[in-house]
Amino acid sequence: DFLVRGAVALAKHMGISTLVIGLTIVAFGTSAPELVVAIDAVLIGAPTLALGNVVGSNIANVLLVIGIPALIYPISCAGPRLTKNLMIMLGATAIFMSMATQGTFSAPQGFILLAFLTMFLIYSAFRAKAHPEQIEPVEELDGIPLKEEGYLLSATMIIGGMVGLVFGADLLVDGAVVIAREWGISEEVIGLTLVAIGTSLPELVTALMAAIRRHHDVAVGNVIGSNLFNLLAVIGAASLFGDIPVPDTFMRVDMWVMLAASIALLPYCHFKHSVGRYSGIGFLLAYGLYMGYLMQSDTGTMMMMVGGQ
Repeated sequence: DFLVRGAVALAKHMGISTLVIGLTIVAFGTSAPELVVAIDAVLIGAPTLALGNVVGSNIANVLLVIGIPALIYPISCAGPRLTKNLMIMLGATAIFMSMATQGTFSAPQGFILLAFLTMFLIYSAFRAKAHPEQIEPVEELDGIPLKEEGYLLSATMIIGGMVGLVFGADLLVDGAVVIAREWGISEEVIGLTLVAIGTSLPELVTALMAAIRRHHDVAVGNVIGSNLFNLLAVIGAASLFGDIPVPDTFMRVDMWVMLAASIALLPYCHFKHSVGRYSGIGFLLAYGLYMGYLMQSDTGTMMMMVGGQ
């Protein structure tokens, strides 16, 4: 939070346009936890945790981050260009899954993902310049007004935010690896569950505050943007620090659950329907079933390993 606030304030002081701030600083900021966690996981030798974090976060972003606030207030899917951005995100998901069939995300795949991200940002910039009336000023973050901080305070917030983010990500990854190894739970399942929910909490809190303040039209757009950056930026950058293997179970189940969760938003966005309470309950039930499957499958695998020994 400090990192994004400080960066936005500093960018405003430097005369950087609201468009560039929105496309880069704020957008990257929402995926900063996933990015740092993924890089840290690769560096300490737990790359499947990084992949599980991204796939699990994208699932949680739709089923939890949309599902829980929908219980409070209907989540609008009528924002401008929402359907087109969702289609771009689904396209990125398809590209991501096709790369995953190769069995490993390595540096070449990482550069390709980052290239797609760059193209998306350039496209968004040209689109926004052509339609300036659709640009919303970055006046608040998570419902809290942004102040015109001084240079020194802005720089301090950026440095402090980066230190806190790296320290927190390191604690999260270390704790997750210890749980995985001590309790006999696979790192990929820990990434899909505990770490994924942990790194999705900022999006969830933002969506909840938006629902409480009746700013319900921003939640779906934030989820689409976060998922897009998770696929292209997080794995793209993390794979430059080391290879990320793709377990067979991911291609059989988890990737398809991620795709299905994303597709679930399509009818709401296409027909501009709101995600109401019953839909929210459905999303949460689907997430509960998925969590149950993960726990059951991992327990079964652990029992087979014990039996084999």
